[in-house]
Amino acid sequence: MQNLNDMMTFASVADAGGFTEAARRLGTSKSSVSKSVAKLERSLGVRLLNRSTRGLSMTEIGFAYYDHCVRIADEVAQAAELVSELQSEPRGVLKVTCPVAFGRLHVAPAVAAYLSQHPRMQIHLTTTDRVVDLVSEGLDVAIRIAQEPSPQHVARELAPATRVICATQGYLDRYGVPKTAQELAHHNCLHYTHFGSHGEWRLQGAEGQIMVRVSGSLRVNDDDVLSRAVNDGLGLALLPTFIVGDDLRTGRLHSVLSDFVPIERRIYAVHLPNVRMPRKVHGFIDFLQARIGPVPYWDLKSEPDASPAVSLS
Repeated sequence: MQNLNDMMTFASVADAGGFTEAARRLGTSKSSVSKSVAKLERSLGVRLLNRSTRGLSMTEIGFAYYDHCVRIADEVAQAAELVSELQSEPRGVLKVTCPVAFGRLHVAPAVAAYLSQHPRMQIHLTTTDRVVDLVSEGLDVAIRIAQEPSPQHVARELAPATRVICATQGYLDRYGVPKTAQELAHHNCLHYTHFGSHGEWRLQGAEGQIMVRVSGSLRVNDDDVLSRAVNDGLGLALLPTFIVGDDLRTGRLHSVLSDFVPIERRIYAVHLPNVRMPRKVHGFIDFLQARIGPVPYWDLKSEPDASPAVSLS
């Protein structure tokens, strides 16, 4: 009978596309991974991988065998998860990715609160504004901000990603408050490069969607940096309230053109479809949703009395 560890190692090599990356993900050496796969091939009496100077590829038998390995791995994971569910305290490793600014401001504090309640859990958090592939990166949960979630994932909405056009009072005193969307053309409109084409803001008005031509002295791929520039009085920008909620509440920033709102986006927690969603995934998403609240705490008109209370596991 083939060694289960060797089968799982082979599946990891197939997923990673090579021995080096598989070794990195498994936390072992490349030679150990290579020996494990070679041992499995000898046991089966077949070649599972074609090796060449250009890389690795699976043989026809390798493809078929890989499918069985994946199913077995899923069964093993579900068996382990079942045992975990029968215990009162969740445990294990949860791999999460989220956008940089949202992660710094909201996910990181939530992770700290979650781990203080569940000391046997570990969370591996990756912050990036790049949309990563959950399968190839070996991730459990991704927090994504989008108009619609990807149909290939299971998604739960956490909150609306409300954005506002905002500036400091000092900037508005110097250059005036725009009364119409067209007046934005006469303002220094700072641009976040991940949303839309340079020189265009997509807004929703009473008569439907409009495209406004804008220009400005700053283009940046980091909305934390964009927020700092707006707070320094450099210009107007479209910014999410999960970043500038406190600034709006305290009056450091003022929103303008409230009749024209940016095209709506929402914050989702997404994971891969699974017949039986792991408890650790379900529990963490429940925790985030309860912490954010039915009305996101960053959109409250006054300061909350205390940190968001969370009782879900």
